[in-house]
Amino acid sequence: MNLLTADKISKNYTEKKLLQEVSLGINEGDKIGIIGINGTGKSTLLKLLAGMENPDEGTVTKGNHVRTEYLAQNPEFEDNKTILENVTRHLRHASEGWNVEGEAKVMLGKLGITDLEMLPSQMSGGQRKRAALVRTLLTPADILILDEPTNHLDNEMAEWLEGFLQSFRGAFIMITHDRYFLDKVTNKIVEIDKGKLYTYETNYTGFLQLKLEREEMALATERKKKALYRQDLEWMMRGARARSTKQKAHIQRFEELRDREKIEIDGKVEITTLSSRLGKKTIEINNISKSYGDKLLIKDFTYIFLKQDRIGIVGGNGAGKSTLLKMIVGEEDYDNGNIEIGPTVQIGYFSQECESMNPSWKVIDYIRDVAEYVETEDGSVSAAQMLERFLFTGAMQHAPIEKLSGGERRRLYLLKILMAAPNVLILDEPTNDLDIQTLRILEDYLDHFPGIVITVSHDRYFLDRVVKRIFAFQGSGVVRQFEGGFTDYWNIIQKENTKEKQDVSLDKPRKKYEKVREKKLKFTYKEEREYETIDEDIANLEEEIEKFENEILVNSRDFVKLQELTNQKEELERQLEEKMDRWVYLNNLAEKIEASKG
Repeated sequence: MNLLTADKISKNYTEKKLLQEVSLGINEGDKIGIIGINGTGKSTLLKLLAGMENPDEGTVTKGNHVRTEYLAQNPEFEDNKTILENVTRHLRHASEGWNVEGEAKVMLGKLGITDLEMLPSQMSGGQRKRAALVRTLLTPADILILDEPTNHLDNEMAEWLEGFLQSFRGAFIMITHDRYFLDKVTNKIVEIDKGKLYTYETNYTGFLQLKLEREEMALATERKKKALYRQDLEWMMRGARARSTKQKAHIQRFEELRDREKIEIDGKVEITTLSSRLGKKTIEINNISKSYGDKLLIKDFTYIFLKQDRIGIVGGNGAGKSTLLKMIVGEEDYDNGNIEIGPTVQIGYFSQECESMNPSWKVIDYIRDVAEYVETEDGSVSAAQMLERFLFTGAMQHAPIEKLSGGERRRLYLLKILMAAPNVLILDEPTNDLDIQTLRILEDYLDHFPGIVITVSHDRYFLDRVVKRIFAFQGSGVVRQFEGGFTDYWNIIQKENTKEKQDVSLDKPRKKYEKVREKKLKFTYKEEREYETIDEDIANLEEEIEKFENEILVNSRDFVKLQELTNQKEELERQLEEKMDRWVYLNNLAEKIEASKG
């Protein structure tokens, strides 16, 4: 059943055409992810669907009684109300028989917000976004319209949101740059490309293949049209006269080919390696500690960075990840210990907040403020040429910064960092607000960057793609080191957690099991057979899980295979948990039977 239809809608932003007569339908069960380069109109499309803006042309029609709920990229709150009041205020009228405050408290806790009396002015940008996400998810809706719901979510929060959306009975359409997230929760991808929409009935991995096929077909068609146009042009140049219907049709075809809309090759963010020489001494961290009040973030942490280190930093929100970066660049003091910076170290710091930009400045002046020319592997390159490589065309270069989208500003900010030719890149949440295409090119750039890369990120795909070592903030000042990417780290954590649960649940009951099994038990026939084999069943499941864990380690870079193996392992873990519960039940029953005999 169709819930909402956008029919031939167009939208312009000043002189820029964002959407040109595009159509989109949202049906029951649709789980849609929107993909496109920053500035192509992704957020604008969501606002049109949510009724926050009106199209210049075309119509958006919503079914009778269809309810939509919209999560804005920059949500708003009532400043004089607490965060709990802001989240639940507009739901109180619908709360009969529903403990809305209780559910809100649980969901806010899942997303790391425990002080429910905070006012919006006391909250960070990440806390505000997560609180708005709870408000959106709590509101009864048939369609969720979500603009960057995964920003500011750590791994556990992202997994919780994945579960919520997978079980959500309505439809949703969202913008996110988290590629693992797109793979897990979507069944349809909508791509915005040069003002047009292309729909793919698949998740992100399937989209990559289908997009490649679409582009190859379009280019093949364009090559045929070019060849035909050249033939017709030669025919016209020979002075053909329109003396017959056939000749008139030929001339008409020539004019159509001449005036056709040409295929444009996608622009790509090209980043040639820019860096300065890095000497022997890099960055040395010696026994640093840091607390905020009673909260210990880092305790006696030591590490000497090696040339070409690729470090990913993970942990919960507020754990101290960004604080560590700020201490390295000198923006935060540490309580004790010291950090030594080598004399040749030139740090490029891409902060989470993004520096403030003068909105009246021209784009090119913002880059020229760093350097007019830079030396690259390809020789000297001007600021204007570097902007071209970053998809800022001639017209955009001379436009004021205020006309750029949030994502375009992040891309411009990234270019400014790289223009200074650093040999140590410190990236705090670089994947926030950067489109997937830019992320892929940034990842390729980092592959060839000859210096040190240190990044805080919640983007699991980005970490798997870029880093070779993980620093995990585990609370109470503990920063633990793991080799490999995010998946390698997460597999170890999951294995440790599973072992802890097994130790707790099995240690004590197994002693009872060995004692009780010596006697004949009066179960039902089915229970007795189950009791005789359950120990072996548990051992077999544990062995199978271990095999999958080994396969996951071997295939940690094959993301499609990795997802398949992870799903199979999770199913086995679910079966093991059921068996363990059943094992405890049967042993308790055995004890009762034995006691009744006495």
